[in-house]
Amino acid sequence: MSRQRQTPPEPSWPGAVAVVAVAILNWFLPSSLSAGPGWFGVALVGTLALSAVLIPKWHDWLGYATAAITTFALAYALWVLIGDLTSHKGLPADLLLAALMLWSMNVVVFASWYWRLDAGGPHHRSRHEVYCGGAFLFPHLALPIETRKALGTEDWRPQFIDYLFLAFNTSTAFSPTDVPVLSAWAKVLMMIQSSISLATLAMVAARAVNIL
Repeated sequence: MSRQRQTPPEPSWPGAVAVVAVAILNWFLPSSLSAGPGWFGVALVGTLALSAVLIPKWHDWLGYATAAITTFALAYALWVLIGDLTSHKGLPADLLLAALMLWSMNVVVFASWYWRLDAGGPHHRSRHEVYCGGAFLFPHLALPIETRKALGTEDWRPQFIDYLFLAFNTSTAFSPTDVPVLSAWAKVLMMIQSSISLATLAMVAARAVNIL
């Protein structure tokens, strides 16, 4: 059993910044791809994210709510964009820009989910001296303990940037690359993320280039 930590918990602001960034990207999408007014999405997600940072005891539920809202916005926009593509609506340049924004949203949305769900979430991970029981085997954790001590990383634990890098690789290479996936829920999420990325890049972007 891992021991309790006395150090300050992992900060919540990276997750808040991530979901607000997704809401802003959604704001700049063509109005036909948005489930509602762009300003309303930014205001709603911003309020929930700020509340999660200011009220630690509500952080988990508010964090899940913001992640769910941004995931819905991503799925809706992708569905409408594919529909516009099959019906030959929209200018090629607009399709390319929308595809790029959706791909970026996909990376940040799933990075937020990985960060929130892995090993009980950021607050739970911070309460233990040793990071264990996670869904991902990060390279630092695969090193022998002697090597980790020599490198000064024996207390290393994943931060938001590590999950963002994992999500970026998943959307780019359609695979986890250097981080093996151990849990079933993480495998399911990564398959969904890769499918969205494939639909965005291989179907939407490629079609738009052909039109050009």
